[in-house]
Amino acid sequence: MTSKRLCFEPGHKPKCLVIVDDTAEWDRAVYYASRWAIRAGGGVVMLRIIEPDEQNQEWLGVADIMRAEAHDAAEAALDRAAGRANGIAAITPERVIREGAAMEQLLAVIDEDPDIAMLVLAANPGAEGPGPLVSLLAHALGTFPVPVTIISGALSDQSVDSLS
Repeated sequence: MTSKRLCFEPGHKPKCLVIVDDTAEWDRAVYYASRWAIRAGGGVVMLRIIEPDEQNQEWLGVADIMRAEAHDAAEAALDRAAGRANGIAAITPERVIREGAAMEQLLAVIDEDPDIAMLVLAANPGAEGPGPLVSLLAHALGTFPVPVTIISGALSDQSVDSLS
């Protein structure tokens, strides 16, 4: 794993990585990251991870069809998130789609882009818990390669504006 971040070196700019998933709170992370990009003079990288389906679907091309549908859904989700970021900060975020285990793909994207300066996640404010990715990351935070900012899903745009 790359240990040196280059985000503030000449010829580089800091980027904020955001996960665009199917949770209701992804918008809070995109909002915060977009506002951060304005203030830091940086960019935003939006990542959509397609986790493999564990069922045996090799027959009749079902796996290929499901994979194509997952990519279409990922593109649509990134379109919505990029539109939101553009509306907030007039930026065009980078878009990345990866297939595989969430933590493995997340770390690979960070490793491959030395300009990523931080990961922004949003936590579900409901009683069911903060969300799957926030829960998964809680065990790895002590060794994570970049700072992680977790935004409450309950924060309004105005609250995020005052924090970013």
